[in-house]
Amino acid sequence: MSKINIETEGQSSMRCLIVDDEMYAIEGVADYLDEIGGFNIVAKCSSAMEAIEVLKTEHIDLLFLDINMPRLTGLEFLELLENPPLTILTTAYAEFALDGFRLNVVDYLLKPYSLQRFFTAVSKARELYQSKLLLQKDQSTKAVTMYIRQGSAYQRIEWEEILFVEGMQNYLKLCFKDKEYIIHQTMSSLEDVLPKDSFFRIHNSYLVHVRHIDSIFSNRVIVKGKELPLSKYRREAFFNSVVYKNLISK
Repeated sequence: MSKINIETEGQSSMRCLIVDDEMYAIEGVADYLDEIGGFNIVAKCSSAMEAIEVLKTEHIDLLFLDINMPRLTGLEFLELLENPPLTILTTAYAEFALDGFRLNVVDYLLKPYSLQRFFTAVSKARELYQSKLLLQKDQSTKAVTMYIRQGSAYQRIEWEEILFVEGMQNYLKLCFKDKEYIIHQTMSSLEDVLPKDSFFRIHNSYLVHVRHIDSIFSNRVIVKGKELPLSKYRREAFFNSVVYKNLISK
């Protein structure tokens, strides 16, 4: 039988991790992936603990995960992951299906499964993967130019140059390195427009561009020499999403 190859021109192979405590099951998945084509097997693990070590150093797009494994089950392992890859569960136990879909898995393959059933599952994963790539592409090419109203004129600005935004009742002050603009807009509506991965609301009255942060201490965030208040209610989320994930020394 010739390869089915669902990879199309211009698309990269999905990086896969296979986790199962039975070697024949691992090789079964690997053989099917080879038969279909368009997938790159990064690693094969016989336990969830081994898989954790792989995920620390490797980017994985698609995870094939057995449920019934010693020490740490597949479901327990999946619940530990903060941002799990697309996951297809492979198991001999039908009773865990609801738990699997509660964890937003792509599909649930009940052993033994046919190549046709396997193909359906990985095709679904491929579609989700491509949708994710398109979304990332749209976000990365988002225009850096915006316009704000200043009296009877419309001023062009570059959102990448905004240092921070200060709220003043029904107005906002956009602070740049060498200029400021006052606009009539709410903080929430501006948050919806600006890229969420670049701006963080550290206080009800302050939205900061995280790339312009110089330092953080106690309850203050320093942006180009300006001290801004860090709300105690937003501190934990700020550190988790901005600081800790980019921390290189502990």
